[in-house]
Amino acid sequence: MQPIRVVVADDQELVRAGFGMILDAQPDIEVVGEACDGAEAIEAVRVHEPDVLLLDVRMPVMDGLEAARRVCAEYPATKVIMLTTFDVDDYVFDALYAGASGFLLKDVRRDDLAHGVRMVASGEALLAPSVTRRLIGEFAARRPGGPGAAAQGVQGVRAPSRLLEQLTVREQETLRLLARGLSNAEIAAELVVSEHTVKTHVSNVLAKLGLRDRVHAVVFAYEAGAVVAGQA
Repeated sequence: MQPIRVVVADDQELVRAGFGMILDAQPDIEVVGEACDGAEAIEAVRVHEPDVLLLDVRMPVMDGLEAARRVCAEYPATKVIMLTTFDVDDYVFDALYAGASGFLLKDVRRDDLAHGVRMVASGEALLAPSVTRRLIGEFAARRPGGPGAAAQGVQGVRAPSRLLEQLTVREQETLRLLARGLSNAEIAAELVVSEHTVKTHVSNVLAKLGLRDRVHAVVFAYEAGAVVAGQA
């Protein structure tokens, strides 16, 4: 099995070196490149074609947000994890719209760092269900209607409620439960189906709506009006 290929982009050398050492010590992860700004990060992705890009939000020359936009648009096979010192950073919210698959705090524990990289590489969202609900709920509360209301939504695609019509009734129910922060097991209990069936529903939702992962499905659900901030 091929190792997960990672590029680490951060303007602080100690952060890059520390994250690199931790990840390289994992038997299934290989750090293939480093970058000290957003422009270098894009070039590193072009050269190394990594599975995952760890990308600092604030960097010189080109910040992480702009780099995330370009990487997600030009190199969709590379999943982006934003690095930040704040757990409710506005830039992180914008990065989710740009196509990032989640975020990590820079003081993350080493085991959580490796686990996060594995999760994102496998196509999962990095945020735990409870964190996803809080994060996106706060985003929706701060920015009523979200960027999709006046401009474009997740990954540059408008998110009108009519797109929900592409989903079956069961898939719409799955999306709403997912957006409330429920895990696959909890969704299965709510719908009285197996976890395997829930995984199938989630995969169908992502495919039909053209979304990268669960985080973006949650964002879409808020934009399309399937759920509202604070909804239980």
